[in-house]
Amino acid sequence: MVLHVIKWDIHPEKVEDYIAWAKTAVPRILAVPGLVEFRAYRPATGSSQTVTTYEFVDFESWATWYANEEIQKIINERRAFTINETSELWGPSPVAPDPIRPGN
Repeated sequence: MVLHVIKWDIHPEKVEDYIAWAKTAVPRILAVPGLVEFRAYRPATGSSQTVTTYEFVDFESWATWYANEEIQKIINERRAFTINETSELWGPSPVAPDPIRPGN
């Protein structure tokens, strides 16, 4: 699996607008083929930082999804509401290429 992790801070003056936009963006993200799973996280207390994870079968699936016109449009729209964005692309570890769960 390939994991794309994107982190950003929601601009303090645009939180309400960001939330309204995000509710429309998530279904659009999910509609583009190739994505296996999407998750979003916020800190338990305080910060307006957001972390999103996007899981793909392989790098080719990620590249096709990421190059999609709709995904690029969503990325550009998001930048109107956010600051301090970082992005990481992770591939499988040679030590544990497949999920390992307790009891296995």
